[in-house]
Amino acid sequence: MQKFTLLQGIVAPMDRANVDTDAIIPKQFLKSIRKTGFGPNLFDAWRYLDAGEPGQDPASRKPNPDFVLNQPRYQGASVLLARKNFGCGSSREHAPWAIDQYGFRCVIAPSFADIFFNNCFKNGLLPIVLPESAVDLLFNEVAAFPGYQLTVDLERQVVVRPQGEEIPFEVQAFRKFCLINGLDDIGLTLRHAEKIKAFEAERLATKPWLAHTAVNA
Repeated sequence: MQKFTLLQGIVAPMDRANVDTDAIIPKQFLKSIRKTGFGPNLFDAWRYLDAGEPGQDPASRKPNPDFVLNQPRYQGASVLLARKNFGCGSSREHAPWAIDQYGFRCVIAPSFADIFFNNCFKNGLLPIVLPESAVDLLFNEVAAFPGYQLTVDLERQVVVRPQGEEIPFEVQAFRKFCLINGLDDIGLTLRHAEKIKAFEAERLATKPWLAHTAVNA
């Protein structure tokens, strides 16, 4: 998992409340058993004028010129600014995959759906909860200033506006540790790889009927 420490990037505004996971990555794209390739279909039904299906070449599609991510001023954005209850609906882990693979590293909103919120941390995406008044302010500034950027400092737990004002945010200590060190659940487990090997070897020696060879011996 990619480490998250300090991010400075263009902000793209998603000015809709209750954006659900089927809007983030529509159901027809969930057929893939791979964890990659979902970025081109992020917000697919809003992003394109034609219906999308798995395996289509994005270059052959008809982009919706009115959709925010298709506007030139938001190209290359790495911070997604959203409204309340972002990520509601089904529990598909593909939603944070698609957001991350599009190029976003952070989502800022007044509130998130619980399962989506948890899935973000497990996939290297930082969801930040800010007061609604602060989110309103950021939406106004993004609209007023093309190329608007924010700095997200996870170590210090602050969002820094262009003029230097800092907006603090909360993050659970263990989740912060995992993001800063780039550790997902598998990475956390593999930190103890030698102990696991030793355990399997000892188990094999004392209970040989359980297996013919130790795991990874």
